[in-house]
Amino acid sequence: MALVEVDRRERGIVLVTLNDPDRRNAMTVEMGEAIAATFSDLAGEDDLRVVVLTGAPPAFSAGGDLAMLEDFAERTRDEGFDATDDMRRFYERFLAVRDVPVPVIAAINGHAVGAGLCVALACDLALVADDAKVGLNFARLALHPGMGGSWLLPRVVGTQRAAELLYTGRLASGTEMAQHGLALESLPASEVLSRALDLAGEIAASAPLVVRQLKRSLAVSPTNTLPQQLDLEAANQAVNYGTEDLAEGLAAGRERRRADFTGR
Repeated sequence: MALVEVDRRERGIVLVTLNDPDRRNAMTVEMGEAIAATFSDLAGEDDLRVVVLTGAPPAFSAGGDLAMLEDFAERTRDEGFDATDDMRRFYERFLAVRDVPVPVIAAINGHAVGAGLCVALACDLALVADDAKVGLNFARLALHPGMGGSWLLPRVVGTQRAAELLYTGRLASGTEMAQHGLALESLPASEVLSRALDLAGEIAASAPLVVRQLKRSLAVSPTNTLPQQLDLEAANQAVNYGTEDLAEGLAAGRERRRADFTGR
């Protein structure tokens, strides 16, 4: 059984499923290696337009591998082991979800806890099940957040709410978390994946080059000045003027029809 399943849909949409339901898709080393390999392969696909990431029910991911944490804790206490490098490599495997040049939608169809939520936060967009338990419970395990949690969460929900959630380590419902901005919306668990795929279809209908440009532009926007962002926008538009897709988009606008973009 593959720990990560890849299902290629039409129009460059790819569904990636974390597939270890018996362990609620725990963030094991093996799962990390599978995610890293999967997203490395996807990053090289020219026809890729959108990725949807979900978990095999009943969870999106229940979080870190407790056996690994217990092993590191025992070795640190007994041998003076320093887990810094191991943890850094561990994070990088899972955060490979950020390396694809197209939007990644997290379909949080069930509980997303600790490192499992961090992977969802690393995606560009998220939808969450109403009754999912969601949160970064590291502090309640006596463990500092990892997997970029202390960097990702403030950027998604704001500094005050992130501080409250990180300091308390509490879990909240998907409904509450969507209200805090963690996801676009919350909805019944049975509808999360279909809604995510519908959203992926809407994105895939846009010009692929522009969507890829936007992914890069949005990534640097928080640290760019307005003049820097204007320079970036002008440079991107200069590229667009020479594309077949812009000619198609303008023609579709004149003819009041939906454009059919090819990525050229």
